[in-house]
Amino acid sequence: MKIVSLNVGVPRTIEYRGGQFITGIFKQPVEGRVALRRLNLDGDRQADLTVHGGPYKAVYVYPHEHYEYWKSALPNRDLPIGIFGENFTTEGLLETDAHIGDVFAVGAAEVTVTQPRQPCYKLNLRFDDEFMVKRFLTNGRSGFYLSVTKPGEVGAGDELRLLSRDPQQISIADFNHLYLAKTHSREDAETIARLMKIPALPQDWKDYFREQMITNQ
Repeated sequence: MKIVSLNVGVPRTIEYRGGQFITGIFKQPVEGRVALRRLNLDGDRQADLTVHGGPYKAVYVYPHEHYEYWKSALPNRDLPIGIFGENFTTEGLLETDAHIGDVFAVGAAEVTVTQPRQPCYKLNLRFDDEFMVKRFLTNGRSGFYLSVTKPGEVGAGDELRLLSRDPQQISIADFNHLYLAKTHSREDAETIARLMKIPALPQDWKDYFREQMITNQ
């Protein structure tokens, strides 16, 4: 498991279908070592801090393996590294392998898996495709966010070394299933109960799933 590309960018204003929007989704690969701090990488910023960034979304990870799928799904689209807005383009760490609460050493830093990505409309802007968010949500290739538990320098080529795993062992793929399911089985309810016990999961997600369980009773 390693970082194959480290990507950063700052918010910019773009025109899209007659409107102007500010977005930080445009990321470019950078060389060398970069300081990873509690809230982001040096040289990286988010535009709307109400839904992006913050301690639970300091770093966005997207598996490089998914690019092959998207090349088939979007055959006429150029797909440069970083197009999904990810900070770490990785190899060897898919949604089935990453678990909420996993702690990894990477470079001189330590990071914790907190949640999958739930894209906003700006992914549509980035791809100039009004259906891109829907495609992204439904195919399970979400990538995931990290919090920074120990700041330090990181760079392309750094290995991601698993240090610890929460005993509940709920993967990002499991989480995506729970989120997308129209109804929850008894097994799903048991998984949600376990999910709620994970300290690394943000409180707003715990509130969301608690409400879902109340609604489905």
